[in-house]
Amino acid sequence: MGVALVTGASRGIGRSAARALARAGYHVVAVARSQKALEGLDDEIRKDGGEGASLVPMDLKDFEAIDRLGGVIYERWGKLDALFANAAILGDLTSMADAPPKMFEETMATNVLANQRLIRSVDRLLRTASPPGRALFVTSSVAQTPRPFWGAYGASKAALEAMAMSYAQEVGFTGVKVNILDPGATRSTMRSKAFPGEDPMTLKSPDDVAPLVVELLSKDCPRHAERVRFEDAR
Repeated sequence: MGVALVTGASRGIGRSAARALARAGYHVVAVARSQKALEGLDDEIRKDGGEGASLVPMDLKDFEAIDRLGGVIYERWGKLDALFANAAILGDLTSMADAPPKMFEETMATNVLANQRLIRSVDRLLRTASPPGRALFVTSSVAQTPRPFWGAYGASKAALEAMAMSYAQEVGFTGVKVNILDPGATRSTMRSKAFPGEDPMTLKSPDDVAPLVVELLSKDCPRHAERVRFEDAR
């Protein structure tokens, strides 16, 4: 059985992807801040016919906990077949001149620094998997097309893209495949916060994105060091 680590697994794309990965035969290690929401995910996976997930209630700003997570996965499974680094926060939509330093720091910590610690924690586990594992990081169009008042989020995603692509180049010889996914406008809590007047039913659902996540994390997927847009992959 493959083992997949999913961050931000309690809602949105992370939750849908966790369920889809479980249906595809992976044992899901689900990370999110809310224990209750994770328990709901576990119930859904079991209702889908799965064996349930390993639940890790954790704030990704707890970097030492991320370091320990890799050790726990090693002790239990000795490998990691798939990393879906999905968790992120929007931060405040405000001008760069007015951005509160604490908010900016928290956005960078969650969206960038936590992902570096994840890479550091699970890199050897991805290399140990047979065939070597897959890693997928979630980005946004604002990483490459800056938008006014989106500076904190956009900067964090631009940094994430640079980091993920550097990592991809570093591990290419090992067989580990690393890609970036831009899901585009998707019905989610973060989207509703950014666009409160938008009708969410005009947007695709997280369940629409989940099959592409499973595809990009599949051991048979040859794609590597690519920035994949959902709209282009349909």
